[in-house]
Amino acid sequence: MRSTVIRILALSLIFIGTMAQAAPVPEDQRMDLDLRRTTLVVHDMDASLAFYRDALGMVVTYDNMLRTPQDAKTNEEADSATHLVFLRANDDFVGILGLMESEKPTRPAYDAMPEPFRPGSLVLLFNTEGLDEMFERAKRVPKVKVVHPPTHRTYPSYDGKSRIPVLSSILIDPDGHVVELNDLLIDPEEM
Repeated sequence: MRSTVIRILALSLIFIGTMAQAAPVPEDQRMDLDLRRTTLVVHDMDASLAFYRDALGMVVTYDNMLRTPQDAKTNEEADSATHLVFLRANDDFVGILGLMESEKPTRPAYDAMPEPFRPGSLVLLFNTEGLDEMFERAKRVPKVKVVHPPTHRTYPSYDGKSRIPVLSSILIDPDGHVVELNDLLIDPEEM
């Protein structure tokens, strides 16, 4: 399992490349497609917000109840009710994280959450410059599991000519989603 985790980390870091911060691609490379949001279906909105908002520091940009019929004022009046929250890191257009909880009808937690790093599982990767403090806050959130604490690693750059030093950690959020928290230890532009 540990060697699989290390291989997955290496592959995921290749995809974050040598960019320290996100930037739009040049105009001549743009396409008619933006990945706006990844939405996680969660069992307990408060637990998820304790992790993503309180521990990781993401900012809530949308927090609403979606009811059917739309004119229902309360969950009791509604046939169905879903709590939907959007959070952002450094961009308010792409890379948004959605959290969605069904409040009516309530749904049990998924018993067969895929094992981390297996087909069907999901990996969210966050870069931060404050990994040690963020990791300590995150691991204290109830139901969060530590796969591995911050560990120094090096990964090949996009061009394969240099190595990128990274402080890398992996956690499992309260609903079983894999979350990597990484700190690039050198500005790749200086390599």
